[in-house]
Amino acid sequence: MTKRLGEPSVRRTIVSGSTFEERIGYARAVVDGDQVHVSGTTGFDYTAMTISADVVEQAEQCLRNIGAALAEAGCTFADVVRVRYLLPAREDFEPCWPVLREAFGRVRPAATMMVCGLADERMRIEIEVDARRGTVTAGPGRELRIEPVDGDAMAREWRHVHNVIVPPAALTLDEVRERVGRNRLANAYLGDVLVGCSTVRPPRGADGAATVIARVLPAYRGRGIGTALYEAGLAHARVPGAGAVETVVLAANADGLRFAAARGFVEKERYVLDGERDEWVDLRLAAPEA
Repeated sequence: MTKRLGEPSVRRTIVSGSTFEERIGYARAVVDGDQVHVSGTTGFDYTAMTISADVVEQAEQCLRNIGAALAEAGCTFADVVRVRYLLPAREDFEPCWPVLREAFGRVRPAATMMVCGLADERMRIEIEVDARRGTVTAGPGRELRIEPVDGDAMAREWRHVHNVIVPPAALTLDEVRERVGRNRLANAYLGDVLVGCSTVRPPRGADGAATVIARVLPAYRGRGIGTALYEAGLAHARVPGAGAVETVVLAANADGLRFAAARGFVEKERYVLDGERDEWVDLRLAAPEA
């Protein structure tokens, strides 16, 4: 689980499947509250435990391994605050610069390069990073991007988030395509990483209620992403004829219910759809904020 702002730190470990982690007794990364510490990571492909002889290819694999650990911790390269490079041969460092700049050039973490021996003679570079899971905001030039779904690639991403958050209502790609035609669907990205999605249904019914639903993948909650999605959706829901704003949450989604309650939504109805077992909760924001 991840830490919520104002709560005590929660420590958890992340493993990658590397045999070194099991034999030596360490984790690929440790999440301690909002702090993420990624162990020294080499260019092994941990699924096959193979490694390239080329130092640049090793650096690329190091970053793929680190990126996977960061994603499981709920952050990205944009959250890295410290990086350390360890190489047995100093002349191998400069050829790796373009690859490293691609990962870190925008965030500019503090960095150290050291020349030292590594545990296996096949290893030509090892990279270690520290990151911080802070609150993020959306807007021009900000790391969080919220973009309307356009095309099948984005529709597949939207579907992935939706189906992770509400598996009882899992959708096919064709069903998502149909929704794009009648609702406003959007995806949220932290850097280039998909972290959430949203739905805005236009006003309908006798009272003209619009519906706003924000969904954030579990690893990325507690960082302001849901708030940004909700506020962007609310702006689109406030159209002429919208008499109220509603949302709907799977009853088992405690995070979603807390999020809605914190923003002034009150429970309107609980129900189970015909032929199903899962309980849903409709909530209403009686009067949209001015």
